[in-house]
Amino acid sequence: MGRLGLGKRFVGLAAQLDGVFGVDGVFAHDRLRFVDFVDDVEELLEKVSRQEGRDKKAADGFEEYMLRHYRG
Repeated sequence: MGRLGLGKRFVGLAAQLDGVFGVDGVFAHDRLRFVDFVDDVEELLEKVSRQEGRDKKAADGFEEYMLRHYRG
């Protein structure tokens, strides 16, 4: 993200996602429900959209797409 010039937009993102993935990089279902994780990420994307001067609708559909494709 830093190499793309977007580092400022994602300050604290790692801290917000800390503990969501195990050391092996696999989503930790026992720590957080996947639907809650996807909702949180969509909110972060909406925030970035606003910071970029775009409407939060730029992130619309993310949650639905993720749940449809990865919910299992």
